[in-house]
Amino acid sequence: MRIVLDAMGSDHHPGPDVEGAVSAAREWGDEIILVGREELIKAELAKHNTAGLSISIIHAPEVIEMHEHTNAVKQKKDSSIRVGMRMVKSGAADAFVSAGNTAAVLAAAIFDLGRVRGVRRPALATIYPVAPSPVLLLDNGATADCKPEYLMQFARMGVAYAQNVWGIANPRLGLVSNGEEADKGNMLVRDTFVLLSESDLNFVGNVEPKEITKGVADVVLTDGFTGNVIIKTTEAIASFLLRHLKRELTDSLGDKIGLVLMVPGLVAMLPGLLLMLPSLRGVARRLDYAEYGGALLMGVDGIVIVGHGRSNAKAVRNAIRQARLAVGGGVLDVVRASVGRQGGGENDE
Repeated sequence: MRIVLDAMGSDHHPGPDVEGAVSAAREWGDEIILVGREELIKAELAKHNTAGLSISIIHAPEVIEMHEHTNAVKQKKDSSIRVGMRMVKSGAADAFVSAGNTAAVLAAAIFDLGRVRGVRRPALATIYPVAPSPVLLLDNGATADCKPEYLMQFARMGVAYAQNVWGIANPRLGLVSNGEEADKGNMLVRDTFVLLSESDLNFVGNVEPKEITKGVADVVLTDGFTGNVIIKTTEAIASFLLRHLKRELTDSLGDKIGLVLMVPGLVAMLPGLLLMLPSLRGVARRLDYAEYGGALLMGVDGIVIVGHGRSNAKAVRNAIRQARLAVGGGVLDVVRASVGRQGGGENDE
């Protein structure tokens, strides 16, 4: 595969971006195209062993900063985001990955790639991290103000993704609300509930946030505003728990082991304490946003993955992995078949 990466995307670019690209190229053997300011990328690449790796650089002199608005997307046509998008549009790359300004990536995707024919609004789909099995949550911030028909399209895109990429035969679909009853929620939720109930999808009804963590649905549907708040709140809690676990392990585990060693009768406890460590590390991995990499921008006519601005090398590498999964799963064809019209008129609105 040919994956183009915005080397100027992360908050600390290009270090984490380049390191993550090198790691991905080494593991999967794909062609990684780094787009951005060439002299900076070259200097960063020189810090890594790239022998045998297929990594190239495309110069893009402009950068859209995190604080800039979507007007910068129109003005900076030679930014790393726009140059990368055009490479996907022309077929020079199979997917675009960026940890840059989310609004800018979304705007550039619409300008340069366009929406899949028939899709009214795009949606960011991400893996919800605290569920017993994978849960796809969408929208995660692409379309804050939704209509029921938008959510209906999001539902079809999400279900098609779960079927074709995750291999779930008949994905369960849930709608985020403040109660399980059909009459709960605002007007958007209630009107969407009716549409989903009348559809051919495996709709399991309204789900409260606590139910998402139990894995009652494979695909969870909401508007971009609510979805973004859910994800950010979950990540904030996860970050707190990781810090708390680390503090407990470093501050108290050493004391406990010392006590065990001092008291002969407690030596038998030591293996049990040590056996806990792999489980705790597993919990830490599950709660780590970097394990998931980024969110797939569904509904635009190209594969686009959007990562966190604070992405480290591990997150960038896993964002590239998400791009590979989307390309390998034929996500564009899946979206076109699920909600798009093959040929004919223009997108609605």
